[in-house]
Amino acid sequence: MEKLRRFVWYLAGRLFLILAVFSLCVVTLYYAMNATNIYIVLKDGMAKRAQVIMMDESPEELTKFFQGSYLQRDENLMLAIDGKSPYTYYTVRGIDHRLSMTWMWCWPWESTARVHFTETIPRIDGRVNGSYAEAAQALYGEGYESPPRWQGGKYTATLVKENGQWHIRSIALVELVEEDAR
Repeated sequence: MEKLRRFVWYLAGRLFLILAVFSLCVVTLYYAMNATNIYIVLKDGMAKRAQVIMMDESPEELTKFFQGSYLQRDENLMLAIDGKSPYTYYTVRGIDHRLSMTWMWCWPWESTARVHFTETIPRIDGRVNGSYAEAAQALYGEGYESPPRWQGGKYTATLVKENGQWHIRSIALVELVEEDAR
């Protein structure tokens, strides 16, 4: 009887250990999947937002990445849609958008995630429109030929999972970042 009890406890202990390792692997897998999806949504969403602001692109695609309530509160985006962006006087052909995610947390069973990230655009390829040259010179002074620099920053974002897809609910600026021209 004693040997049978030891054998049962031995099996139970090993089964518990195997289940604990399997559970840890499942949680790690879901965390990695969420982290990857969140990074892609942030990277593509923030790049598209910058393109809408600088390159006068259609804001329709932003709903793939952002909740509608956030888009209505985004001041820079609203200025660009109203034609009051600082990039209105310029033709921007391309940007070097960079985003690095510094921290993220989301339990596999939750539908909300918090993210800390840094966004910069060190290079903007563009020139002043000929018809707006005088207005741009009056507004920006020397160096008006090139578009104004994008102010990089460190941000905190909240994302929510809706219908199986992550969307950015809110973004808060934590600190401005000085960019180095490369």
